[in-house]
Amino acid sequence: MNQIRVTKEFRFEAAHALKGYDGPCKNVHGHSYELSVTVIGTPITDRQSTKLGIVMDFGDLKKIIKKQIVDPFDHALLLNSDLPQEELQKFGEPFTNIVMLPYQPTSENFLLDFAGRIRELLPQGVSLHSMRLRETVNSYAEWFAGDN
Repeated sequence: MNQIRVTKEFRFEAAHALKGYDGPCKNVHGHSYELSVTVIGTPITDRQSTKLGIVMDFGDLKKIIKKQIVDPFDHALLLNSDLPQEELQKFGEPFTNIVMLPYQPTSENFLLDFAGRIRELLPQGVSLHSMRLRETVNSYAEWFAGDN
């Protein structure tokens, strides 16, 4: 089948706080996130195509990830929409870019969300294979299509 995996890496800065967490991550803190997105497919064999030999143009993958993930999440405060209103009001003044999420803003949940945002936008014959979201130098979460 000649399946090839193609990976593009992205970076964005974001802050979050974990509702009800029993450690220091209950407080607002930030990360320099590093996201690796791997797609899989067969290189184009149509000799008339300007994309001959390519599984997916890196530029096209970049456009999807930038629009769906980097632009909305970069330099944002990411919070669980279940936070009580009084807690949310505390963030109103110092933060102007708050993204309310219908889930706990963990790396694991980000990857589940990202997979949903990306999958349907990939070209025909190209599938999302895996993602890695690095939160710190030594901590990351991974998502694999084969596991889901």
